[in-house]
Amino acid sequence: MTLSEMRALARSVFDAGVVAADPYDAVKAALTRKSVPKGTPIVAVGKAAVRMAEAALECSDAPGAVLVVTNPENARDIAGARVFASAHPVPDEVGLDAGLAVEELLRDAQQDVLALISGGGSALLPAPAAGLTLADKAAVSEALLASGAEITEMNLVRQCLSRLKGGGMLRAAAPAKVRALILSDVVGDDLRAIASGPTAAPLGSPAEAKAICESYGIWSQLPSSVQEVLSRPSITGDTPEAENELVGSNTQSVMAMAGAAKAAGMPLHIHSPALTGDVEDAARRVAGTTDVGIHLFGGETTVQLQGTGKGGRNQELALRVALHLEKSRRTWVYLQGGTDGRDGPTDAAGGVVDAEIIAQLRARTDVEAGLLNNDAYPVLKAGGGLLMTGGTGTNVADLGILIVA
Repeated sequence: MTLSEMRALARSVFDAGVVAADPYDAVKAALTRKSVPKGTPIVAVGKAAVRMAEAALECSDAPGAVLVVTNPENARDIAGARVFASAHPVPDEVGLDAGLAVEELLRDAQQDVLALISGGGSALLPAPAAGLTLADKAAVSEALLASGAEITEMNLVRQCLSRLKGGGMLRAAAPAKVRALILSDVVGDDLRAIASGPTAAPLGSPAEAKAICESYGIWSQLPSSVQEVLSRPSITGDTPEAENELVGSNTQSVMAMAGAAKAAGMPLHIHSPALTGDVEDAARRVAGTTDVGIHLFGGETTVQLQGTGKGGRNQELALRVALHLEKSRRTWVYLQGGTDGRDGPTDAAGGVVDAEIIAQLRARTDVEAGLLNNDAYPVLKAGGGLLMTGGTGTNVADLGILIVA
């Protein structure tokens, strides 16, 4: 198999994982099993909200009010729905208005609500707790994103600062109940962590949120109002029950990649546990995989920002893997990408690297200096190593493919 064929194979396997996370198909399958009663209010939140809402509307003869909250790239008009295009990953005024609209719909619900939840919902639907402003929430998001905190830790903190997260949708809708169809972007599929768990119990207490901020050295950076909220005692009381159903996940996408990879006739290796934690630790683990065949990885790593460059966790992981495999005697290709098509604040989904690409990078740029500045995007671009997919309309975390011949 030639190097170009290996690159094409890696891309086709990745694409199979993204297709498996199609939110439209996932929602239609769930609603085929149990239909939507007439007059049901529908709330869709997250990067996959538009496709999820379109599927729900197709399965509904006469829905009630319909609200859709997603990121600008995935937003479009939907007949019969009100669509908000709010910012991600740092919340904005549109998201604030969306949060108020969702609370109003939930409070006015005369019957059970259908919630469609996907990754990205934490930032897209800010509803600051009493005493906080949108600027406070944005400051917390920026500090957490730069700290290297894992998604579950970030979402625990976000829950403690929000009216809608950590079961907030359930409390707002009571006594009406909520049925939620959930597309998971969280490794392990903890429903409390996906979009900060608007239809699940909280991940933890304000005291635990404070401890997380202290452990990552960002407590002193937070606004005094945030410090005050996180220093309050926990609110007691049970979270109302919800009917939560997982309709798509990172694990399901990895298995779909496995199905696509089998046709290549090479040995297949599905790696577990998923890639999590520090991006350099993950890179060493991937690069330590030297057996011939196709190696598949799911997960979501973290990057502690030390520079001012442009990039994302997937681009940085691909570049770090390339450095570890640079002198390998085998022929190899590594593709690492986000299933939403957007890695960090860039237009790339991730990176595709091999020995030929890393040689081009060496000739055109200082790779190590780029990594020190968290500047993976221009480094990879110099050698044609960016993975460009465009927005996919879904989000089930990240996927990696290593092919060794």
